[in-house]
Amino acid sequence: MMLRSSWRVSGALMTKSVFRVEHPPSCFPHRLKSITSSSDDPKDGNATGMPEFKKWPNGGGLFHSTACVDPSAFIEAGAIIHENSVLAMDVHIGSGAVVGPSVSVGQSTKIGYNVVLSNCSIGASCIIHNGVCIGQDGFGFFIDGEGCVQKKPQLLHVRIGGYVEIGANSCIDRGSWRDTVVGDHTKIDNLVQIGHNVVVGKCCMLCGQVGIAGSATIGDYVTLGGRVAVRDHVSIASKVQLAANSSVTKDIKESGDYGGFPAVPIHEWRRQAVKMRTLLKDGVSKG
Repeated sequence: MMLRSSWRVSGALMTKSVFRVEHPPSCFPHRLKSITSSSDDPKDGNATGMPEFKKWPNGGGLFHSTACVDPSAFIEAGAIIHENSVLAMDVHIGSGAVVGPSVSVGQSTKIGYNVVLSNCSIGASCIIHNGVCIGQDGFGFFIDGEGCVQKKPQLLHVRIGGYVEIGANSCIDRGSWRDTVVGDHTKIDNLVQIGHNVVVGKCCMLCGQVGIAGSATIGDYVTLGGRVAVRDHVSIASKVQLAANSSVTKDIKESGDYGGFPAVPIHEWRRQAVKMRTLLKDGVSKG
């Protein structure tokens, strides 16, 4: 049935045609078939149009027939486990999560809603919060002889240690010339970007909106404050603390506190801040 609707915008009368579907199943049978079809066997994946997948009895999610899933694992409805993946004991997979081919998830790890895991291994007792993406291609390109931007192959993996926590909507790219690595007991806040080939040591803390460019190396027990930026191919020594909004543009070879843009030892950064305020006051008074 076609209806006529109208509304007023800035004094003008606008009209448009609106279609109302009286019987949706008869109009869109191909769309509804995969949703409404059923199977005699509740464990059969034919209801979803993917016969190689089966429903996991503990939670109702789907798993590939070649996946290795411990009987104690819980896979929520709406999650999907692809071929050759391994889920260890007491793993919990949230609704909407996708565990890609050949991914391994360690014992007692919890995967949140809408997480996407590919080309990676996750250690034991990790917490991966909602919306995290791990193992996608890194940002690697080159300019060819004709001046066009071409993609560099991104063929390696991400290795996440044990007892790691990764905040919502953070992203960790797969490696191109070495695996991207996050060490044991490291904690990552929301909205953190870790580029390809990055190595982060153990017991680090990366606060919200930290960005680490490709091939950087972060030592152990490092703390990066909110919105810290780390340039590609630089190294940061162990037991370094960086103040929020700092930018690391060259190697930091000694432990200690740093801050500023570019990042310098914290006492030097404070002196710079005092001098800057003095210069600003002098400029205002002379003006």
